[in-house]
Amino acid sequence: MKKELILNISFPSLNEYINLERSNKFAAAQMKKSKTQSVAYLAIAQKFQLEDKKYNVHITWYKPNAKKDHDNIAFAKKFVLDGLVLAKILKSDSPKFINNFSDDFIIDKTRDYVSCKVVFNLV
Repeated sequence: MKKELILNISFPSLNEYINLERSNKFAAAQMKKSKTQSVAYLAIAQKFQLEDKKYNVHITWYKPNAKKDHDNIAFAKKFVLDGLVLAKILKSDSPKFINNFSDDFIIDKTRDYVSCKVVFNLV
């Protein structure tokens, strides 16, 4: 079984998050809360559902150019999984429910932000 979720929102890079955290830890916490809630709202709006089973997660990241390192971008999976837990779509993002991750990175010059498509495959 394969389930797809499209998250057409702007995700920050790890460097952007760290810089915000260094300047104002409350602003960084607010950013995490905002991005996590945005993922939850989009998943609910798409009527996205998962069973209480174990999944491999594949994320395709869409970025406007090649400037950001892949590891900086993939950091945003924290917002993705926490948002699904917040929405009660995913029981937990622990190893009991998430087996492995894989990522692809695609340059899409029509975008001016990083967004993603998330695919869950039963283990």
